[in-house]
Amino acid sequence: MLFLWLYMFYSCAGSCAGLTARGSPAPPPTAPPLPPLLPGEPGEESSLEEQRAAPDAGSPISSFFNGSGTKRLPQAIIIGVKKGGTRALLEFLRVHPDVRAVGAEPHFFDRNYERGLAWYRELMPRTLEGQITMEKTPSYFVTKEAPARISSMSRGTKLIVVVRDPVTRAISDYTQTLSKKPDIPTFESLTFKNRTTGLIDTSWSAIQIGIYAKHLENWLLHFPIGQILFVSGERLISDPAGELGRVQDFLGLKRIITDKHFYFNKTKGFPCLKKAEGSSKPHCLGKTKGRTHPDIDQEVVQRLRDFYRPFNMKFYQMTGQDFGWD
Repeated sequence: MLFLWLYMFYSCAGSCAGLTARGSPAPPPTAPPLPPLLPGEPGEESSLEEQRAAPDAGSPISSFFNGSGTKRLPQAIIIGVKKGGTRALLEFLRVHPDVRAVGAEPHFFDRNYERGLAWYRELMPRTLEGQITMEKTPSYFVTKEAPARISSMSRGTKLIVVVRDPVTRAISDYTQTLSKKPDIPTFESLTFKNRTTGLIDTSWSAIQIGIYAKHLENWLLHFPIGQILFVSGERLISDPAGELGRVQDFLGLKRIITDKHFYFNKTKGFPCLKKAEGSSKPHCLGKTKGRTHPDIDQEVVQRLRDFYRPFNMKFYQMTGQDFGWD
């Protein structure tokens, strides 16, 4: 029917053009459409938002020309935590045919909120009916304004937090920074405000992120605990199919991602996909994942374990899960 309609449309267009040429005077020429605003021109934000919002509200014909599906705001967001395993979880989830996710981190609710929801929606992939739109930005979990902003978008948004032993997570965080800035101070010196007294420097982000209970309290002001899924970063490595099963259940998806999708890469030390999304080849996360950690003074490691212990216990109580970090 669609192609028949197009055929009739173009046939009519040709006939009408002929009639105009033979009979009635041609209508006066119309002004050419205005070019899209270039970055930096006045009114850029509102004009771009209007232009970006328009295609998704169009007819089935416009959808046919613009690609299948509709751009929607995400129904689920991986909100944290940094160096917990969020990239692995996202890549694993993208294998599912009913999950469509943004590859890059949008950082909308922490850095780009002023751009507006239309800008945010334009970043999303097109989805068909029944598919879930997702994104992941690990810094949301520690951003004070993020819970209220996401709730304002949709109170029904499902949230996923990938957590990991906070001591190991802090060392991994430091390792990542060290790879970019080799001249930074040692992990030991950054850990303490005063090493003699043993006072931990909670203003250092690598330490502060791991106080999960504190950050979770902020989220529970806006979302019920049942709307947040806590994924174990350790089990995501030891039993990826098991953790993915929980995630698929939480998202209301059929359990399609199973053991058959994974193999363990001994060199990297974590599971990889036998077949990535849209590919028939095996896929492992890049070289920025699975870095070798520097040797840290075991006394400092123990001091950190003692520091985190009460916060971990509270986090276990709040979530109803014992992650076994102690």
